[in-house]
Amino acid sequence: MAAIYACNPASSRGRLYGEGLSTFRSPFQRDRDRIIHASSFRRLKHKTQVFIEHEGDYFRTRLTHSIEVAQVARTIGGVLGLDAELTEAVALAHDLGHTPFGHTGEDALGDLMAPYGGFDHNAQAIRIVTSLERHYAEFDGLNLTWEALEGIAKHNGPVTGDIPWALAEYNAYHDLELHTHASAEAQVAALADDIAYNHHDLHDGLRAELFSTDELAELPILDACFAEVDGKYPGLNYYRRRHEALRRFFGVLVEDVIAVAKANLAEIDPQSAQDIRDAGRPMIQFTDALWQDLKVIRDFLFTRMYRAPAVVEMRKVVTQQVNELFPLFMAQPDLLPKQWRKDVAAAADEVTLARLVCDYIAGMTDRFAMQEHSRLIGAT
Repeated sequence: MAAIYACNPASSRGRLYGEGLSTFRSPFQRDRDRIIHASSFRRLKHKTQVFIEHEGDYFRTRLTHSIEVAQVARTIGGVLGLDAELTEAVALAHDLGHTPFGHTGEDALGDLMAPYGGFDHNAQAIRIVTSLERHYAEFDGLNLTWEALEGIAKHNGPVTGDIPWALAEYNAYHDLELHTHASAEAQVAALADDIAYNHHDLHDGLRAELFSTDELAELPILDACFAEVDGKYPGLNYYRRRHEALRRFFGVLVEDVIAVAKANLAEIDPQSAQDIRDAGRPMIQFTDALWQDLKVIRDFLFTRMYRAPAVVEMRKVVTQQVNELFPLFMAQPDLLPKQWRKDVAAAADEVTLARLVCDYIAGMTDRFAMQEHSRLIGAT
C-alpha cells in the first residue's frame, strides 16, 4: 500500500503537452517506459562510468550503473511505500545527460562551453528528455510528467544560485519549483546513486587490479564486512571472499538509508508528497557517521582509482579528442549529420551553434567519439 506522502500517479500535475491516459499503465509507468525506449538511454551502454567503454567487458558502463541504481531505488522506495515506477523512472534517467568518457568528457565540454553558458550533465538530462529526443509526432522530447521532470532536475537537492542555462531555459515556461526539495521518490534515486557507485567502483577497481583486497579490508565499514565473512567462511577463495564482503557493504548502506529515512519521516509526519518538498531538508539521507566513513572510502577511490596513472593517461587522450572535435564542428557545422542541419541553419548566433555542437558531442558514445575523431582528424 502506498504511503500518504508518496507521489500518487492519479493526482499527477500532468504533462506539458496534454495526452489521454493509458488504459493499462499509470502516468509514471509510462514515464519509465519512455525513458527505457529513448535513444539516449540505449547509448548509455557505450558510455564510460570510470573505465573507457572498450577497456573491458566486465566494467560498469553508464547503462549498467543506471540499472543498478534503479534496483537499489526500487528496493528502498518499496520499504518506504513510495511509488515504484516514479522512483525507477528518475533513477533510470538520472545520467542521461552524461557525455562520452564520463566526468573527463564533462570537464572538457565544460571548459569548451564556458563562453557559451557552460555545461552541466543534470541540466543536459532535462534538455534531452524535453527537446533532443525527437520521435513523437506531437512534441519534442518525451513529454514526461511534472513529477518525473522535477525528480531529474533536482534529485540532488534544490537548484539555487546560478542555474545552468539548459535547465533555466526549460524552467522558464514549465516551472519545476527548483527552490524546493524533490519528492521522496527522487531523493531515494539520488541516494541509490551514491550506494550503487560506491559499491561497484570498489568492485571494478579490484577487477582492474588498481588496489588489493587486503587494502580494501582496512577501510571503514569494509573492515567489519570482511571480518564477518572471514568468521563465517574461513579459507574462502579470494574472489568469493571479496564478493561476500562487498554485498554486505552494499547491505549496510541500504539499511542505513532506510533507518534514517524512517526516522526523518516519523519526525515530520508528512501528510502529502508536497510536505516532503516543503520540509526544508532532505528526508532520505545517510547517518552522519556512515557519511564520514564513506568520505574516507571516496578519498581512497579518488586517489587509487579515479586518478590512477592508467586512468589519468586515458583522460589526457580523450580530453584531447573532445578539445579537437568541438572547434572542428564549430568551424564546419556541415560535418554534423543530416538530421542536425535544420537546427544548424536556424542557429542565429555563435552561442546557439555552440550549444548544438555541444548537444551532438555530449550525445556521442565513447566508441563513436573515438571513431569520429579518427575519421575526421586522425589518430591521437
